[in-house]
Amino acid sequence: MTARASAPASPTAPRSAPLAADLRRIAAFLDAQAADADAARNTILAYGRDLRDFAEWMAAHDLTLDTVTRDGIERYLSRCDAEGLSRATRARRLSSIRQLCRFALDEGWRGDDPAIRIAGPGRAQRLPRTLSQAEMTALLDAAPTIDVSAADRARTVCAMELLYATGMRVSELVGLPVDACRGDPRLLMIRGKGGKERMVPLTRPAQAGLRDWLSHRDGAGADTPLGRLVRGNGGRWLFPAAGAAGHMTRQAFHALLARIAAAAGLPAYRVTPHVIRHAFATHLLEGGADLRSIQTLLGHADLGTTEIYTHVLDARKRDLVLKRHPLADGG
Repeated sequence: MTARASAPASPTAPRSAPLAADLRRIAAFLDAQAADADAARNTILAYGRDLRDFAEWMAAHDLTLDTVTRDGIERYLSRCDAEGLSRATRARRLSSIRQLCRFALDEGWRGDDPAIRIAGPGRAQRLPRTLSQAEMTALLDAAPTIDVSAADRARTVCAMELLYATGMRVSELVGLPVDACRGDPRLLMIRGKGGKERMVPLTRPAQAGLRDWLSHRDGAGADTPLGRLVRGNGGRWLFPAAGAAGHMTRQAFHALLARIAAAAGLPAYRVTPHVIRHAFATHLLEGGADLRSIQTLLGHADLGTTEIYTHVLDARKRDLVLKRHPLADGG
């Protein structure tokens, strides 16, 4: 991570000296997470937002990181509950506070950890939204129909085929270096959360889509918009784009996916990159793949994260029996 991690600024926040001191300590914690724990940028930003809110609440109640107690943290969490924050958000905030308090203890800022015995709200067990194999086929069939130019069509098809073939996160897809995709690879090296790398096989349609897009990308003339992107800041990325990052943004891909969904006759809210990631895992399970292999392909650190897909299959099997069994209608 190149950018310095810090608690986000708030123009309306109190400017007391105790708050400023706590914000400096939070910034030190975030920097340590970025450097030592190699946490992802989005994780650091979430920690920063959560902990700034906690620090401002403490300042408003004449508390600091030095003086807050278990009771104080529980009162803060009660306020979050009263504000209507979701259980997942409250669980994440408690997790951020726990890690900050543990860091404060390790750094000698205080002699105890006030958050160690606080029971969190837990996370609601939600089944992942997914798509049927027929719906994924409709999306892949619609992908080449939404663009006018051959190059744009090749880019869209390549992105969709890669997403469904590998189960990549959208950030992993748009941030693919072009050098990792050359040589007609059968395996793709993906750099995931925390810089962890994994190898994922490519299907034949994904290989064909990649070859076609690279042919357009590399053959673009210097006087064309694509050629200027390739020869400029976007040269190192598979999907170059204008902008500071040099590659297609997640927001741009979301918009592209919404157009594909419309062309396939599917509601846009049902078709997101993460839903396609869920579809990848669910369809592999339906085909007989084992959970350990799917865990590796998705880049999950914990098998428990992957096991949620078994609930999707269990629900489908139950529905199958209730609808297809000869006695399902009481006959």
